[in-house]
Amino acid sequence: MRIKFRGLALAIGAIAMLNMGTVGAEAVAVKSVKNGDATISYHAQGKGPLVLLIASTGRGTEEFGELAERLAQRGYRVLRPEPRGIGESHGPMEGVSFHDFAKDFAAVIKNEGDNAILAGHAYGNWIARTIASDHPELARGVVLVAAGAKSWPKELSEAITMINDPSSTREQRLAGLKLAFFTEESDPQPWLEGWHQAVTKSQRAARKLTNRDDWWAGGTVPMLDLQGGADPFRPAESRNELKQEFGDRVTVKVIENASHALPAEKPVETANAIADWADTLKD
Repeated sequence: MRIKFRGLALAIGAIAMLNMGTVGAEAVAVKSVKNGDATISYHAQGKGPLVLLIASTGRGTEEFGELAERLAQRGYRVLRPEPRGIGESHGPMEGVSFHDFAKDFAAVIKNEGDNAILAGHAYGNWIARTIASDHPELARGVVLVAAGAKSWPKELSEAITMINDPSSTREQRLAGLKLAFFTEESDPQPWLEGWHQAVTKSQRAARKLTNRDDWWAGGTVPMLDLQGGADPFRPAESRNELKQEFGDRVTVKVIENASHALPAEKPVETANAIADWADTLKD
């Protein structure tokens, strides 16, 4: 049946191309939803329980393509909303907080008509936790994908600032990517592109305008703390920080030979870890 479906999808591709794309075997719909003055564009693919993927600082969700495809293969409907300022997503960028960004993505979940696993990469894990705190009815669980420790070296944040700076040389940005995001075995060059300085500025300002206690706990749902074994933002001594704080709510999983760009370095392994954990959750 799957082979016949693929053939049909190819046959109608010319008709659907304005609204649909394909990643591997799974059709990808491009949709949008309003949240007050904001319009949020998102990609959706697969069938099953919802998984919403949230990108890291200053980046969009295009790089989650292989991750999303694998999750769809595992029986999940995957949503990839773009943050304000990327692609067709737009809205106020100043004077906004994590709560505003959480409302953006909550609108996406409501548009799909169900609750979701909220999976946030790096900075995105803070927004995932905000959604779970502000909109508990929309959260089945929270996945922290390469979340930083409670504190990390200042040079790592400075590397992100430098990478976002268009005046930085290619060599400087590559060095920053190797320092903060990729293992020696990985190729950081694809991440030379895809940075949005205005988005980074807005997201960092939003952090300062948000009370940490509002979102830190991530509501009361189960939490997967998915870490890269070589992530400088999450050294070995910080592995169980959240489990020690929140107890049995938290499951810790480490993917070896991966750094802070975990879903880009290990997309299939990341997807399988999320799906394996999500499969255990009760409705």
